[in-house]
Amino acid sequence: MKKTTLAIIASAALTVSLSARDQIKMVGSSTVYPFASAVAEELGATTKYPTPVVESTGSGGGMKLFCAGVDLNTPDITNASRRMKPKEFQLCEKNGVTDITEAVIGFDGIAFAQSKSNNPFSITKKQLALAVAAEVPDKNGNLIANPYKKWSDIDASLPNREIIIYGPPKSSGTRDAFEEMVMQATFKKMKEYTSLYEKDKEANKGYKKYSKVRQDGVYVPSGENDNIIVQKLNKNKDAFGIFGYSFLVENEDKLIGAKVDGVMPTPEAIASHKYPIARSLFFYIKNAHEKEVPAIKDYVKLFMDEMMIGKGGILTEIGLIPLPDETRKAIRESVAKREKVTLEALKASH
Repeated sequence: MKKTTLAIIASAALTVSLSARDQIKMVGSSTVYPFASAVAEELGATTKYPTPVVESTGSGGGMKLFCAGVDLNTPDITNASRRMKPKEFQLCEKNGVTDITEAVIGFDGIAFAQSKSNNPFSITKKQLALAVAAEVPDKNGNLIANPYKKWSDIDASLPNREIIIYGPPKSSGTRDAFEEMVMQATFKKMKEYTSLYEKDKEANKGYKKYSKVRQDGVYVPSGENDNIIVQKLNKNKDAFGIFGYSFLVENEDKLIGAKVDGVMPTPEAIASHKYPIARSLFFYIKNAHEKEVPAIKDYVKLFMDEMMIGKGGILTEIGLIPLPDETRKAIRESVAKREKVTLEALKASH
């Protein structure tokens, strides 16, 4: 009888543990990670809830985990350094994750940076795209495997310096944004790529939005921890790194950003989009978890508060660039109402 009673109590305890929890589980972008971690620590310090668990999995990796289902073993929130893709939303729907709210927290620039011990560097988006592309035009206009080993091979005005770039992996939202804003934006204006697509749209569909990165050791995927890239730049003075602006701010004693199209990455240039590689940062809430994980409500409210994302807010001290006042207000209201993300809206934004 005693054993049966104990078994029932244990079973009930297990049911409770699987149906509710105090600690928020978050995954996603390495760029958003410092901001989410700062809010998580503040929540742990100022409320009854434990500090949320924040994992840096990359935007793409985070979306896969977030969209895996609605049970409490899946994440409550995923951070992203680019907007959710329509195919990710469809994966969510397929697995029963149908009630999602999008929160935009601010702007970020993708920095192209080097060791501060080097001379200042200035590059165009086209030169940068040609440095990392798997295929580039030869003098006859044919696409060939990228032969460029030094910056001066691309343009004689650039330094006679080895091209070595440490950047984000395929699972990263920063990689997605870089491919879209630098590579696709450049190559869609170059006939060497577009003419191939026009010639045979099915066979050459990859050339419509060309963003294939070279794999000959010049571009080195360096994992989801951007601090690893910072460490590599300190060891290899010839190298450049691609990462979120906040990591440049955190390491401004060691690193310096390059000008892109004549513009340095600064908060003002990024907020105005004069800096040509600027983007918004997001997190996504699984609303179906909110009842069983009550800390979500307090965390989201805290993150969207002016003390965090407003002008002069805590997160601006570590590199977040605030949205315009009216935009912040509108997004805060949308998030407070838990307005749902729709497939139509995502398709329109992509």
